[in-house]
Amino acid sequence: MPAGVSWSHYLKMFGASALSMFAGAELVHRYYRPDLSVPDVPPKPGELHTELLGLKGRESKPEMMVGLEHLKQ
Repeated sequence: MPAGVSWSHYLKMFGASALSMFAGAELVHRYYRPDLSVPDVPPKPGELHTELLGLKGRESKPEMMVGLEHLKQ
């Protein structure tokens, strides 16, 4: 009896938490779309430039930035 609960309850909670973790990881990878290609020659220090491909594809500004534009003026 782990944590003082029945095995069935423990396994249900473990399954739900594992499923939630995997779904969250999949969501993050679909949003940020990481570049998983490995170059033949690694870049020298200072040559590596990264960008968020998930943000590059958007045509509009994020809602948070639209609301904060009046503060810049």
